[in-house]
Amino acid sequence: MYLGSTTKCTYPLPNLCNLHADWTAVSRTHQRTHARSVKSWTTMAECGRVDSSSSSHTMDKSITLPPDEIFRNLENAKRFAIDIGGSLTKLAYYSTVQHKVAKVRSFDHSAKAASDKLYEISVQEEVTARLHFIKFENAYIETCLDFIKDHLVNTDTKVIKATGGGAHKFKELIERKLGLKVDKEDEMTCLIKGCNFVLRNIPHEAFVYAKHADSEFRFQTTNPDIFPYLLVNIGSGVSIVKVESEDKFERIGGSSIGGGTFWGLGALLTKTKRFDELLQLASKGQHTSVDMLVKDIYGGSYGSLGLTGDLIASSFGKSATANKEFSKEDMAKSLLHMISNDIGQLACLYAKLHNLSRVYFGGFFIRGHPVTMHTITYSINFFTKGEVQALFLRHEGYLGTIGAFLKGAEEDNPNQYSWGENYAGSSGLMSVSPDMNPMQRARSGTFDMLEMDRLERKLVNLPLLQDPSSYIPDTVDLTEDALAREYWLYCFEEALDGVVKRAVASQPDMPEAAERAEKFRQKYRHKLQTLRQQPFAYGSLTVRSLLDTREHCLNEFNFPDPYSKIKQRENDAALKYYLKAVKSLEALSWEERQFALVRGVLAGNVFDWGAKAVSDVLESDPEFGFEQAKRQLEERPWLIDSFDQWLERQRGPPHKCALFFVDNSGVDIILGVMPFVRELLSRGTEVVLASNSGPALNDVTNGELQILTEKIAAMDSVIQAGLREDRLTLIQSGSSSPCLDLSRLDKELAMVVRERQTDLVIIEGMGRAIHTNYYAMLSCESLKMAVIKNSWLADRLGGKLFSVVFKYEVAPGKPSEDCAALTP
Repeated sequence: MYLGSTTKCTYPLPNLCNLHADWTAVSRTHQRTHARSVKSWTTMAECGRVDSSSSSHTMDKSITLPPDEIFRNLENAKRFAIDIGGSLTKLAYYSTVQHKVAKVRSFDHSAKAASDKLYEISVQEEVTARLHFIKFENAYIETCLDFIKDHLVNTDTKVIKATGGGAHKFKELIERKLGLKVDKEDEMTCLIKGCNFVLRNIPHEAFVYAKHADSEFRFQTTNPDIFPYLLVNIGSGVSIVKVESEDKFERIGGSSIGGGTFWGLGALLTKTKRFDELLQLASKGQHTSVDMLVKDIYGGSYGSLGLTGDLIASSFGKSATANKEFSKEDMAKSLLHMISNDIGQLACLYAKLHNLSRVYFGGFFIRGHPVTMHTITYSINFFTKGEVQALFLRHEGYLGTIGAFLKGAEEDNPNQYSWGENYAGSSGLMSVSPDMNPMQRARSGTFDMLEMDRLERKLVNLPLLQDPSSYIPDTVDLTEDALAREYWLYCFEEALDGVVKRAVASQPDMPEAAERAEKFRQKYRHKLQTLRQQPFAYGSLTVRSLLDTREHCLNEFNFPDPYSKIKQRENDAALKYYLKAVKSLEALSWEERQFALVRGVLAGNVFDWGAKAVSDVLESDPEFGFEQAKRQLEERPWLIDSFDQWLERQRGPPHKCALFFVDNSGVDIILGVMPFVRELLSRGTEVVLASNSGPALNDVTNGELQILTEKIAAMDSVIQAGLREDRLTLIQSGSSSPCLDLSRLDKELAMVVRERQTDLVIIEGMGRAIHTNYYAMLSCESLKMAVIKNSWLADRLGGKLFSVVFKYEVAPGKPSEDCAALTP
């Protein structure tokens, strides 16, 4: 088994260099680097080799990446940190790389050679920083230090951040080998810092494991209120920590019986020296052959004590009386149960003693192994009767390393990061099948952060979320809906040819574009195939994650904006009809105009290149336009129809400020949204237009919207006055997705929402108002508008293609008095 290449490794010791996670620090546009090194990859290939006869069936975290990807990142390493435990060492390092981003710039139309196009499109290089993880057994630490010295240490490197007991034990060896000063960080501080970080920032980091449920993994959404909690860190031993705040925590207990115990006793019992091999043996074993059960003593259950017959009465109990040899698999399974049950009961007792309901389990003992997680979960549920929840972490083994790395990062620029998973570089959390080898069950995670010099580009909650802790962006969890999952996976695979075609067409002057597009196709198709087998590979599977994965894969192969030329063409065309559309609206009566404005937004929303039914029409009929789109809309009553309530609200006083999350370029933003915005401004309502920070499909970006609005303002005095008087604000959302997560918005947008006392939120489009946020509860009025441009979804919702969703809602608890006040 190889880590990604058959090139001979210069460090051939087994399991030295299992690359675990590729975390990426990037600009808010979420672009990926694609500069390719021409050097061959000779450093890490054989380090991942595992003999097929001893393949672990654990959830190994190895990740397979192209050789040039790894070599490039090693070549540009900047900073690294190390966490040395009693058995394993975890290394984190990041490197700077270049990637391409799409930019738009307005033409100077006063110049003699001015283009007839509205703006020009350019592709520029930007620098990102990528953080990686490697783990290895301490027996190979000297060879690993040689690896670090050869590939990570440069002339600028003076210090290495280190945590864990080994930071003291191996201090002299590290300093002698690397010629660096070891800056030791407190192990517990790093552990808690890393845990707080992933819980606060990484979507779907924590999960509940339910072995017999339809969905084994139930992922938790990020919750701003993470304290207090109990952290049970299972390394060689066990540390139990009560965490009350960012800086207040206490180690309240622990045990010497932990991962090292399992490894050591397992080696004595089975003669198997490798941790992963022990876990694989355990997965194939039957503990009942070795353990004494309640029914072995009583002949059945012990009803008066509430003990079922299948409960373990004595671990390894049968080995004392049975006159037979026990298999390695059965002994490993019994041992795993014994250790896991002990840890689970200990965690339960401490949780109840300190009145804590959330218990997180971390450390390399768990490895995402189903038997381990199931046993711990069962133990917690059994002893607490469901009052305490056992939660596991996707990156459980790297908490200390993350903390040490962040300590170093804080010394440079504190509070600079915002994170998000890059699905293109993540092999994900895999379910385990006994027949799968470790590389098929690769796990990793990738996280994006803002550029290091943009300290304010943090992603935060929309202040108007009624309850941020219970907010779930996605409408349907495809991990739980098998029928929907199968359809959407098929839908995205079927659309691949069109995406590839448009990606190539967006770069006509680049001969290698076709080759890169084919690599994109292969990578994204592989992701879809993985998700068919392991729906929870990246957390909860949703239409949003499928869309985002596609965008990430396009960026991975240097297609930062495949729809740029389509957007440019449609923006130019739609602008020519803007004044005509406005004049036709002004000729209508007030009530007729309100309906026409809504119908215009809906018709504009039809122009979505992300919907195959629409893209097929737009490609086959170039003359398909705004009026034709209006005729495609269903007649009232719509599928979801709150227009009468909205009309009644419009008869009342104006809103103070409306936040409008816009969708597509071209007809949508220019002929649909802008006239609607114009009406709001005319009523005295301030308007904040929130658009994507980076490209996604044909969605309008903030850079494009700035140019479009400037052009419209030159034609329309209402828009011009809105800009001049600061009553119309254009701002980036912080997203580069066709969908919308209201818990991850640009900090500046959140600040504007507060300052303007926003009392109306408008969300437009299938991605933002149907696939996400359909059930979002806000503390103010909201309007969700979309056209269903997918026949399967329309049929499932009880409608048909081009059915309309127009959903007007008033904040819960306010409707009766507010509506009464709004009635003229």
